[in-house]
Amino acid sequence: QVQLVESGGGLVQAGGSLRLSCAASGSIFSIIAMGWYRQAPGKQRELVAVITGSGTTNYADFVKGRCTISRDNAKNTVYLQMNSLKPEDTAVYYCNAEPNRIAGWSKTHWGRGTQVTVSS
Repeated sequence: QVQLVESGGGLVQAGGSLRLSCAASGSIFSIIAMGWYRQAPGKQRELVAVITGSGTTNYADFVKGRCTISRDNAKNTVYLQMNSLKPEDTAVYYCNAEPNRIAGWSKTHWGRGTQVTVSS
């Protein structure tokens, strides 16, 4: 099992910044990539950014140039630095851990989410 605990959400004005953190514990060795997803009211959950164990990153088009995902392997923590925030970025942000399926792990883990609200 992997436990994911997010922090860093809150209320910010448009144009502001937030840094989300996701601390992982438990069976860290089963994880091949970690990422951030978001879900706004009435909308489906969508990928924001992902980072692999080797540091390869990928971003959704709507955050490219505004967000940076990073990881601190010593702390088992993944960060999402969000800049130039827009009201449409308002959502619950969820941390995600994808299993190394080649090694036989199969369960995707999710955190409980942290609310990000951007006021206009």
